[in-house]
Amino acid sequence: MTIARPTGIPDHLPARLTISLWDFSWYTRTQEGEPFADLDVAFDEAVERGYNTVRICAMPFLLFGEHGIDTTALRMVSMGGEVGQRTRWYDADGGATIDGRAHLLELFRAADRHGCSVILSSWEYQQSPAFLEGPEWYEALAAVPADERHSVLAAAMSDLVQFVKDEGLAHRIAYAELHNEVDLSRLNLAGGGSDTDPFWPQRASLDHAVRQVQERHPDIHATWCYGIPPHLDMGAVPDVGQIGHFHLYVYGVLGALERFAGVRDTEGFPSEALRTLLRRDAPPVSQYEGKVEPWRLAATGVSTTMFYTYDWVDTAKWDLWLYEHYGEWREAMMQAIDDRLEVFARWSSGHGVPMVVGEGWVGYTPLLAEFEDGPVGQAIAEHALERCIDLGVWGAVAGSNSAPQHPGWDNVEWQQAWNRRFLAGQIDD
Repeated sequence: MTIARPTGIPDHLPARLTISLWDFSWYTRTQEGEPFADLDVAFDEAVERGYNTVRICAMPFLLFGEHGIDTTALRMVSMGGEVGQRTRWYDADGGATIDGRAHLLELFRAADRHGCSVILSSWEYQQSPAFLEGPEWYEALAAVPADERHSVLAAAMSDLVQFVKDEGLAHRIAYAELHNEVDLSRLNLAGGGSDTDPFWPQRASLDHAVRQVQERHPDIHATWCYGIPPHLDMGAVPDVGQIGHFHLYVYGVLGALERFAGVRDTEGFPSEALRTLLRRDAPPVSQYEGKVEPWRLAATGVSTTMFYTYDWVDTAKWDLWLYEHYGEWREAMMQAIDDRLEVFARWSSGHGVPMVVGEGWVGYTPLLAEFEDGPVGQAIAEHALERCIDLGVWGAVAGSNSAPQHPGWDNVEWQQAWNRRFLAGQIDD
C-alpha cells in the first residue's frame, strides 16, 4: 500500500518524513570523538540508515532573543564531573566553544548537501541552557514574564526562520515548532497554568504565538508540540497548528519499574527496592549531591535523584526487571499506542493537517539500558510504526533512541528496514 503525499505539503519536502531526533545534542556533543564532531559524518550516517529529516533545538531565543548575550563564543560543558555520564542525553564531555549562528548555518548547509530536511524546535525552557558554562541563558529565559514567553519565543523563531531564508536554505525547513513539549516545559506556566493543568490555561497563548510565526512566514508550516497530548480532551489543543505534532511514550512496564524503585521520589531516597538494582560501586547519595550547580539543575529539570539512578543503576538488573514484568503490561501498552494514534490521526484529519510523531515509544531509560533497543522494545516500535503507516502519518521516528547520541544508533539494519517500510507506506513484506 502506497500512501499519497499529505495535502498542503510543499513539493520540495519529502512525501514522508523519517525523523532522527538530534535535539540539543547537535551542539552539546561536538568535541572530537563525540557524535556531532563532524556534521557531515552525522548526516552520512543518518542517510545510510534511511533518515531524511532531523529534529533539533535550534536555540531560537538564545540566537535571536533580546538579551544581550554574546552568541559567537558559546562554551558548552557537562553537568559536572561524573554526573550524567550514564544518563541518556546528558553524557556530554563538554569543553567545546561554538559560534551559535554559524553552527546553525553549518547544520543547514550539511543538511542541504545530504538532501535532508530540518524540523525546527526549542528545548530552551526544558534542558538546553543547562549545558552552557554560565547561567546567563537560563536567567534570560527565566526573566521573561510567564504570560509573554510564548510570544517572545515566537518572535525569536520567526527571526531564526528569516535568518535561514536569507542564507538561501529555507527549502530545508520541514516546519517550525514553537517549543518542544509545551505541556511539560516552563512554558506551561504562561496564562496562569500549572504543572497539574498544562493544557487549557496556555491554549490562547499557544494559539497567538503560532499565528505570529505563520503571519511572518506564511510559506513555512508552524505548529505546537505536545509531550503527553491530552488524548481524552483534544479540545485543549489549539486549532491553529498546521502540523499535528504529537509525542507518544507509553511507559507501561517502565512506569511500573520507576514506581517500584522510587526513581523520582524526593523522600527516603534511595528506596530499598532501588538499592537492589544499583551497581556494586554506586557511591552513597550524600557523596553525589551538590555536584551540580543549583541553577543548572533548575535549568534541566532533572533532579539529583534521577541523575543518581540513571548513572548508578545496574542496567542488566534494570532490563531484567522490565523483561520479567513486561507480560503484565504488554496488552495495555499496545492498546495505548493504538488508541492514542487513532485519536491524534482523527484530530489531524479533522483539521486537514498532516500528522507527525516526533518522539516515542516506551520512555526515558538509563543510557546503557537495552530494553527499548532490544527485541521487545523493537517489537513495540514496529507495532507503532505499522499503525502510523496504516493511519497515513506524514512523519515519525523509528524511536527516540535512534540518533547518533544513543547506543541504539548501532542498530543499523533495523533502522534501514523500518525507514524503508515507512517511506514506501508498506505494511506487509
